[in-house]
Amino acid sequence: MGGPSAEREVSLSTGKGCVAALRSEGYEVVEVDPGADVVSRLMAEEPDVVFNALHGRWGEDGCIQGLLEWMGLPYTHSGVLSSALAMDKQRSKDVFRAVGLPVVDSVLAPRDTVRQRHVMDPPYVVKPNNEGSSVGVYLVQEGSNAPPALSDDMPETVMVEAFAPGREMTTTVMGDRALTVTDILTDGWYDYDAKYKEGGSRHVIPADVPAEIFDACLDYALRAHVALGCRGLSRTDFRWDESRGLEGLILLETNTQPGMTPTSLSPEQAQHCGISFGQLCRWMVEDASCDR
Repeated sequence: MGGPSAEREVSLSTGKGCVAALRSEGYEVVEVDPGADVVSRLMAEEPDVVFNALHGRWGEDGCIQGLLEWMGLPYTHSGVLSSALAMDKQRSKDVFRAVGLPVVDSVLAPRDTVRQRHVMDPPYVVKPNNEGSSVGVYLVQEGSNAPPALSDDMPETVMVEAFAPGREMTTTVMGDRALTVTDILTDGWYDYDAKYKEGGSRHVIPADVPAEIFDACLDYALRAHVALGCRGLSRTDFRWDESRGLEGLILLETNTQPGMTPTSLSPEQAQHCGISFGQLCRWMVEDASCDR
């Protein structure tokens, strides 16, 4: 939990909740905030299972997964390849297209070029290609004359993606089962604060949408999970333009390390399906393995 990524604080919150749940389930839990000493820390602790509550780069992009594979330590969530694929938004969209899942057009472009001119017609979204939790996301509105004033914290190469209008929805996959669909309601853009601050968003579960759309979300999320080779828990996010029916349902991305904070979506969906937070964490521990 923790680590050095831009999502450190979210990871610490996720880790805190998971530690309490796992202890309540009878496990002996040691908290590790990984830095350069992560190998020596893990060697000293000799864990039976590593519960990966890291978010962002190094924690969910295949890096820590490769280290754990090398050390022969069973761990939760997805393996090296699927983690790296899912974290790379452009490559994961290539996979989704290959299996017939609906995504919007996007390009990778130099940060300085995106600052200077529109690289596609507005509206569009600019974001890092390999971060999550809406870190560093810029929305350029239709009719905007000026390109976005990207901060220097943005990577040198960014993703520019056509804006998908409509409702924000999400589906969690647990193993080989898509759980349900949540409709996420916010007063504005579903940004970092909307995701993690108390009252930042409202979750309608199950989503009040036509059966065709509900079933499609379940189907697309499971197909995305399988196409990327995910293991354990994943969550796939959608936008749905009601005016276009099924044609308006767009897959945004798949998250291989869904948040496990008090306001997080995946534990909420599990609870709706009769799986308590403790039971969910226990399932993840028992599902852990090497060679994922």
